[in-house]
Amino acid sequence: MFMSISTTGSVEGPATDLGFLLHKHPGKVQRFATSHGEAHVFYPEAGDDVCTAALLLDVDPIALVRKGRGKGRGGSPDFALAQYVNDRPYAASSLLAVALRTVFRSAMKGACPARPGLADRPRPLRITLPAVPANGAGEGGGPAMAVRLFEPLGWRVEAVALPLDEAFPEWGESRYVRLTLVSDAVRLADALQQLYVLLPVLDGAKHYWVAPDEVDKLLAAGEGWLAAHPERALITRRYLSRSRALTRVAMERLELARLAEADDREPEEVDNAVDERPDEPEEAAGAASEPRPPSLAGQRRAAILAALREVGAARVADLGCGRGELIGELLKDARFTEVLGVDVSARALQAAARGLRLDRMPERQAARVTLAQGALTYTDARLKGFDAAVLCEVVEHLDLPRLPALEYAVFGAARPGAVVVTTPNAEYNVRWESLPAGAVRHADHRFEWSRAEFRAWAERVAAVFGYTVVLRPVGPEDGEVGAPTQLALFRLGTSPAEQTPTEQTPTEQTPAERTPTGTTRTDPAATEQAPTEHTPADPAPEGGESR
Repeated sequence: MFMSISTTGSVEGPATDLGFLLHKHPGKVQRFATSHGEAHVFYPEAGDDVCTAALLLDVDPIALVRKGRGKGRGGSPDFALAQYVNDRPYAASSLLAVALRTVFRSAMKGACPARPGLADRPRPLRITLPAVPANGAGEGGGPAMAVRLFEPLGWRVEAVALPLDEAFPEWGESRYVRLTLVSDAVRLADALQQLYVLLPVLDGAKHYWVAPDEVDKLLAAGEGWLAAHPERALITRRYLSRSRALTRVAMERLELARLAEADDREPEEVDNAVDERPDEPEEAAGAASEPRPPSLAGQRRAAILAALREVGAARVADLGCGRGELIGELLKDARFTEVLGVDVSARALQAAARGLRLDRMPERQAARVTLAQGALTYTDARLKGFDAAVLCEVVEHLDLPRLPALEYAVFGAARPGAVVVTTPNAEYNVRWESLPAGAVRHADHRFEWSRAEFRAWAERVAAVFGYTVVLRPVGPEDGEVGAPTQLALFRLGTSPAEQTPTEQTPTEQTPAERTPTGTTRTDPAATEQAPTEHTPADPAPEGGESR
């Protein structure tokens, strides 16, 4: 099994810099022990203008069978091949991928202490693999699959099907291809990581047992390119030997990584929707002996359901659905025929599926609900066509500069017939004795609006996107600071005369922009409205607390 990597020299350095990147001296032939044979690294040519490094993997097929007996491809090769006579020693597969990681571990990490900065510079590369199995298994193998996998990564792909026997061309083509990858500018570390993932994908099988830790290996090697690859589902499925459970986990983590990368945040910061803390501060101490009223979260859901019934919605999208409490209430009412729950957090969606018992739900009932991972700050075709959308305790989890992206994605692109938005009333926070002065109700809240601020935002959004809006209080009203939660009901193109709301009483207060710490800025610039020309921005997390 053979592979060569070639590069050319430039004004920045000679081609022999490849030796520093691979941590292998061009003047030596080096041998390395791997789990299934010996790997040899040598340089057929090494000059200032052109340098080529070759990796030759000498596989012991007998040892391969004995070590891998009963463990995946190594223990049970293709039915058409005998155990001791097979393609493993000759065709580049998962065995070569393992050898790459063993021999070029430092190069794959992008480490080059001898020449700082050299590993970060893209360079021209030509990678040649004389024989690579490209098994379709109903997924379109052969040269076309090689193109599908490598071309989106910027490679110029030359994939030629090899004949079964050159002496008998009438026998047709084999499942093997001669693969050449050419790039004018690519980091060597990225190229090696891509080969590590895609060689087993092309083969469609692995020589060893695929355990759950293979998900971590896939995501580590695919960092920076796999999440955005158009064939990421195919790559994930074949890399993980078509294990449904592992593929599902990997796809959820890939989507989360894509959203986090686009928002320039860590995945742990984005996937924060599952929170065991109460969603509101505790009530005053003396109230414990009195009969407890319905929780504020329950009152919120009741107000949302009333608004949805008022507009006659049947198809509802719960955007930022969290753990699915609202979805559960919607499913109890037969008038809601279709419910879509969307959240950026895979953990939240898993918790929602468990809480709703989707796996045990009757088929007709389960057909009414769909859970999908996604962010709300970019347009999503799945959100179009709904009678109503709900943003329950969602907007306050976004940084203020990102709100225009959510506004466009929901009100401009998805454009449901009605939108219900709830958010905390910051003025009511003084009534929570357990909440420190100036603090927000939840650690992930980027801001909390006063009633006047919420009214100003809602009226601006309605005017920009062709909706009308009414505001309503949710929860016990205080004569001085209002209700703990505020609700806005937007209707698409409905005249105010057709609405029958109980409007929230506005306060004599100038709208101001609140900082993520909960303090209010009185700078006049903070009262300016966001521009009405909206462009979808990168995704950001939404939905965070129990609702």
